[in-house]
Amino acid sequence: MDANVFKKFYRSFYLKTSGYIPTRPLNISLYPGDFFQIKNGEIIILGNIFRNNVVSTDEVEMAYGISLNPANWSFTEGVTKPYSGRDIGENPLDGEYGYTKQVLAFNSFGSFLFNSVNAESVKIVNWSDISQELIIKLTQVLYSFREVYVVTESVVAENWTLAIGGSDKAELEIASEKESFGLLDLFGASNSKTIHARDIEFYHKEDKKKPSFFKAKKLIVQPEKLDVFISDLIQQQHNRASWVNSFFEYDFNHDTISFQSSVPQNINTSVLDMLQVNQLNPNTCLQYFRWIDANLDDIEKLFLYYGNQS
Repeated sequence: MDANVFKKFYRSFYLKTSGYIPTRPLNISLYPGDFFQIKNGEIIILGNIFRNNVVSTDEVEMAYGISLNPANWSFTEGVTKPYSGRDIGENPLDGEYGYTKQVLAFNSFGSFLFNSVNAESVKIVNWSDISQELIIKLTQVLYSFREVYVVTESVVAENWTLAIGGSDKAELEIASEKESFGLLDLFGASNSKTIHARDIEFYHKEDKKKPSFFKAKKLIVQPEKLDVFISDLIQQQHNRASWVNSFFEYDFNHDTISFQSSVPQNINTSVLDMLQVNQLNPNTCLQYFRWIDANLDDIEKLFLYYGNQS
């Protein structure tokens, strides 16, 4: 399966639900307090701040069963309903019976339908009270993380269903005894059945309360530290050509305007790698780190791969 088939769904999910992200892969569970990294397009769970005694449970206030707006938790992209109507079937025992049939057409690779019922969250309410303690312990005292995420909120649903098309010819045909009016009326309903599917790349119905969706905070380097580092880096690159001439006894070809002025992708870790010994310690780490909300940039990381992918 081409993993990029999920990309539209993850982006739309974040925007439609006001910042929640599906787990990746979708069969893992993320609980409040889980800390993880993103490696090769997957979430790698490393521990939990409560289970690993990073913070005391007495310091944390949790909220359970927070109801989420149903209107934000069922949506589609690139799917139309070319046919919906009442048909007649026949049962050898009961004779003829009426049923509703829908044909759902996917207009491109990655088009999807998502439907959930009774989504609710479990949340760390007083994140601000523990955020600085977490920086100190996760980067200096207990661990030496430079990049890490901490789950602040997990979402479960009574049930949810997701179908993703693998081409512009993908199609689902669904039948049910109940009436149908909207695009998502039958999709995912308990009394509906899929009677035909074509070019559907992913189809899953989850009927257990697994925390498959989450919000998280991401550890980053303070922007002020980044600005200083980038300024110094650019200045060093300006002076590089003259240093090459004076140091090497060789006629290297160089261009004084060819220095790399763009910001490296791993700029956060580069700042910390350049610090002198003991410059970063439990007393100074709050000057270098802060938390921000996981966002669309982090969703992009879920679709970055190294090596071959099937």
